[in-house]
Amino acid sequence: MAMGFGRKNMEEVKTEEIKIWECSSETCNAWVRDNFKSTPKCPICESEMVATTKELQVVNNNSLYNK
Repeated sequence: MAMGFGRKNMEEVKTEEIKIWECSSETCNAWVRDNFKSTPKCPICESEMVATTKELQVVNNNSLYNK
C-alpha cells in the first residue's frame, strides 16, 4: 500500500460577494472589507472611501468593535 506523504487534504475555499470600501484617490489602490472598517477614511492616504463589492474569500472578524 502506497502512502501519500506531502499530500494535504485541500479544503474548498469559500468565497462570496463582500461589501468593501475602496479608496477614491486615483493614486491609491487601498481597499478594506466593510466588517474590518469602522469609518470610511483610507488607512493609507486619508482620502474618502467608496462602498462597492468584491468576490472574496470568507473571513470572520472577531475584533472588539464588531461585538
